[in-house]
Amino acid sequence: MKRKVAQQKSSDKWKRKVFAAILLVVCVGSLVYMQTRCSQIMALASLRSQFVPKPKIAFLFIARNRLPLDMVWDAFFKGEENRFSIFVHPRPGFIFNKATTRSVHFMNRQVNDSIQVDWGEASMIEAERILLRHALEDPFNERFVFLSDSCIPLYNFSYTYDYIISTSTSFVDSFADTKEGRYNPKMSPVIPVHNWRKGSQWAVLNRNHAQVVVNDTTVFPMFQQHCKKKSLPEFWRDRPLPADGSKEHNCISDEHYVQTLLAQEGLEGEVTRRSLSHSSWDLSASKDRERRGWHPVTYKLADATPMLIQSIKDIDNIYFETEYRREWCSSKGKPATCFLFARKFTRPAALRLLNMSALGVFNKAARRF
Repeated sequence: MKRKVAQQKSSDKWKRKVFAAILLVVCVGSLVYMQTRCSQIMALASLRSQFVPKPKIAFLFIARNRLPLDMVWDAFFKGEENRFSIFVHPRPGFIFNKATTRSVHFMNRQVNDSIQVDWGEASMIEAERILLRHALEDPFNERFVFLSDSCIPLYNFSYTYDYIISTSTSFVDSFADTKEGRYNPKMSPVIPVHNWRKGSQWAVLNRNHAQVVVNDTTVFPMFQQHCKKKSLPEFWRDRPLPADGSKEHNCISDEHYVQTLLAQEGLEGEVTRRSLSHSSWDLSASKDRERRGWHPVTYKLADATPMLIQSIKDIDNIYFETEYRREWCSSKGKPATCFLFARKFTRPAALRLLNMSALGVFNKAARRF
């Protein structure tokens, strides 16, 4: 009997050891399997993230014909092709090909329904709306930057991209227009005077605000009818003298439209009310006639120095006199430069800055010209 009990105990002990060994193998196997699966999932997630398109910035150029600063922008865009798109509004029929641009980034980037644009007229607004309509067709375009053919970037693409994408607001230079009497009372009551705004046309819009501009069927027709620039001597050859020029409203459409539209739609709370493009206007003391008047200064070859660019980059606040408002510039909640772009630069001036590396736009793939 004792012998049978001992055998039974030995058998039970052996079974427990076998069971423990099997359990250990199962646990280790499960752990290895889980680690393998986890690694596979992480690798798959990493791979998938590489193929998920990032939000893009649509750069919208309003040009006369060619883009004289195309090689400056070529250096800026090079190597970042999955984070931007380009649309250009030139005169009707103009095509960007090997004969008209040296940059592959601008090849065939013209819109096919461009119109003739006259400075200060509602046609400038329509050109902006045409560009936005084309850019909105790409669902990955999340920001829309308006640029002239004389604009240059002040920083490299990564800094510019992070600055713009990091905030959900639009950047629209906008302030109350209380001095120049550009508001035409005939716009009332459709556009009440308390919604009338002024500012730079070089805005950066988020996707929602871009759609508001494209879908507008109320404010734009009022601008077409009642926002016209004042007759000047150079225009009198084509139109009769006004009976009383003092009663004309000197309304420059592109300096009022987007600002007024967003105010009209109650969207100013979603807007950072400043431009990201620098223009130099305060030149009343200049002896050079070309540097006075209705247009900002044009920087020529002699002006193109690292000191000029640094002076623009050092601007960290903007004062809006009509609203007694000072806008301190920030990015990602921290103090930052106010401007990412600057105008107006001639081709020699811009290329000089590029070759001096004064703009900081080069990346590893870019080369100097």
